[in-house]
Amino acid sequence: MLFEIVHTTAYRYADAAMEAYIEARLTPPERPTQEVLRHRIEFEPAARVSEYTDYFGNTATFYSMTLRHTRLKVTNRATVRTKEHRLPAGGLAPTVAEARQILSSAGTRIFDYIQPSAAVPLRGPSSTWARELVRPDRPLGDCLEALNSAIHREFQYRSGSTDNETPLDEVWEKREGVCQDFAHVMLGILRTAGIPCRYVCGYIETEPAHPGEKLVGAVATHAWVEVLVPGMEWVALDPTNNKWQGEQHVVVAVGRDYLDATPVRGTFKGAASQQMKVQVTMRRMEGKP
Repeated sequence: MLFEIVHTTAYRYADAAMEAYIEARLTPPERPTQEVLRHRIEFEPAARVSEYTDYFGNTATFYSMTLRHTRLKVTNRATVRTKEHRLPAGGLAPTVAEARQILSSAGTRIFDYIQPSAAVPLRGPSSTWARELVRPDRPLGDCLEALNSAIHREFQYRSGSTDNETPLDEVWEKREGVCQDFAHVMLGILRTAGIPCRYVCGYIETEPAHPGEKLVGAVATHAWVEVLVPGMEWVALDPTNNKWQGEQHVVVAVGRDYLDATPVRGTFKGAASQQMKVQVTMRRMEGKP
């Protein structure tokens, strides 16, 4: 599938800001399942930017504005072709116990993805769900599908019910949230079970061209989970929509949790307060871009 994506983050200050610094992780990576045909990030007001590759392999773009301004806008434009996802049958067939034993040889390469993180503590219901749904004697692939379905069934998607600072314990208690929360829930369960996994931030086609295909996503970016399986391949599941990652998903950044893969974050100086507005359009294109 071929998509044209426009993602805008606009800030408006109550009073003029003297300085603003933005770090954006908005560059879709080249992958076997996605080809980036065009991409650019626009900052208004214009200023010099720099790029670096972060610890998790994401391209981070740093923007520095040192002049007075009352508004700031970041626009991410991308044309991406997604391709069919083929699940590695050999990596999903081993039992959970066998998978843990095989992956343990990866050592430092998986260390960050089996540890608790700031947004994904390993406590509470995660242990119970891990024992019940990620059993050592069951095939890993079956457990992943069962867990994906259970989160989709037991947690209610409710836009605005949480924000970036809502602790995971509260999400567990209320059993409601958004895609970011469901990804964190899944990460906590899998890490408790000793399965390496990471957070994925990206885009999803929520308004497809054909009736009956509507998926649930965020008004901004979407979130799901990648799991490392034997053979050192990552497979991805979307608990918000109870499906494996497919051609309607576009990956932008990965990390241990949302904090590592935040699309746009930064700070400003001089204004008393700010308003932020985020808008994403993901349009399916026919033929050549």
